[in-house]
Amino acid sequence: MQRKALYILLAILPSVTGCKKYLDQQPDSTWTQLDTPEKVSQLLGTAYPQANYMAFTEASSDNVADKGTGVDLRTNRDPFYFEDVQNVNQDSPEYYWAAAYTAIAAANNALLACEKATDTAAYSRQKGEALVARAYAHFMLVNIFSKTYDSVTSKTDMGIPYVTEPEDVVFKQYDRKTVSYVYDQIEKDLLAGLPLIRDDKYKVPKYHFNQKAAYAFAARFYLYKRDYKKVVTYADLSVPSSDALTYLRPWNTSYMYKTPLELFNVYSNSSENANLLLVETNSMYGRYLGQYRFGMNFPMYRNILGSNATGGEWCYPAYTYSTADYFVPKLSEYFVKESVNATIGFIYTMVPLFTAEEVLFNRAEANAYLGNTAAVLDDLNKYASTRITNYDATDHAVTVAKSKTYYGVSDNRDALLATVLDFKRGEFVQEGMRWFDLMRYKAAITHVTSQGETLILGSDDPRRVFQLPVTAKTSGLPMNPR
Repeated sequence: MQRKALYILLAILPSVTGCKKYLDQQPDSTWTQLDTPEKVSQLLGTAYPQANYMAFTEASSDNVADKGTGVDLRTNRDPFYFEDVQNVNQDSPEYYWAAAYTAIAAANNALLACEKATDTAAYSRQKGEALVARAYAHFMLVNIFSKTYDSVTSKTDMGIPYVTEPEDVVFKQYDRKTVSYVYDQIEKDLLAGLPLIRDDKYKVPKYHFNQKAAYAFAARFYLYKRDYKKVVTYADLSVPSSDALTYLRPWNTSYMYKTPLELFNVYSNSSENANLLLVETNSMYGRYLGQYRFGMNFPMYRNILGSNATGGEWCYPAYTYSTADYFVPKLSEYFVKESVNATIGFIYTMVPLFTAEEVLFNRAEANAYLGNTAAVLDDLNKYASTRITNYDATDHAVTVAKSKTYYGVSDNRDALLATVLDFKRGEFVQEGMRWFDLMRYKAAITHVTSQGETLILGSDDPRRVFQLPVTAKTSGLPMNPR
């Protein structure tokens, strides 16, 4: 951990509320003497990006409208206008970049401790978690700061630095290499770490890469890489279709009777079966997601969560802060005072990184490409049975014919894919996930300002890739084209 500060110098972690004199702190001996598996496990609690991507990815997607009024922050405004974010604090791309490389530093120091241990076998669980966590942080970085994976263009598209060892110099020089190279390294770490992951050493497994979460990550990775057979394999290991109903959130039953406060408390709770991996993020997103100027208003709410291919109505509750501010009670802030009597402190948002719902959607999408129509419909109907108001298996069954009619397409696969992506859009509204799907499918995005100006982000627009921090130039990294 004594080298952790060097990673922060690389990324130039911004100064934000609650981050006081970080570099002035003396390293705890717990971290400098990683001489037991338990101490390495503690370190690995910091091997996950403790920053939130949702503010800037959601605002870049087609889930938002310009309300003309509301909380107007650069982390929300600039992405809506498809401009580089002029902010380095919480919820900005630059903050996420720094947090991800800080997490990678923790993983690398943990791996070094595992390697130097006298009894390396005793550290196998920690090694597995460190490898998968390192793979995850790089995966998120390459999907935010580089072009989407493509088997042809990724051999030349600029990637991000894949860091595999602790730094020993300040401002070390790095090479971005290619997206293809980064994916190869992610896969190498992922496959090496997966067999070592075990759940029996964690007090709260959902705060670490447990087995189900690691398999869920593998399913997402291979979906983005378009290796659909492997998606199905790992999705089945994470959340088998036969058990899916026991993991899906009960939105149209017990959730319906909860107050917004109760929903906030349960949605990101480790006791919720649907949550496979959770991370505490230094983020104001939970405070402002329903109040941002560029967010979900009533027309956008009806567009996303109105009608659907089942013929029924989504049961998701919508609440408002004002006539323009709509939100689904999911993510909320929690505030930690700096001391017992303090009036200042730290703002956090607990974020589900992997859920059972995403596993189901990833498997359904992969099966659509594999031509496994029955499997796609099975997952979609299980999902619909927990989301449609007054669900009736006969009236609300998802069928290929109904999807073709609803979306106005003639191809069976296209109809199924449209249904999967539409259901997924509604499930993860205000969680920033939609943007990743739009990037994967190279879909154009249109925003209309409150003054009536139309902004279009085309399929080949270089602004689809978020810009690297300017300070990354110190490490020899070229910026993304503009």
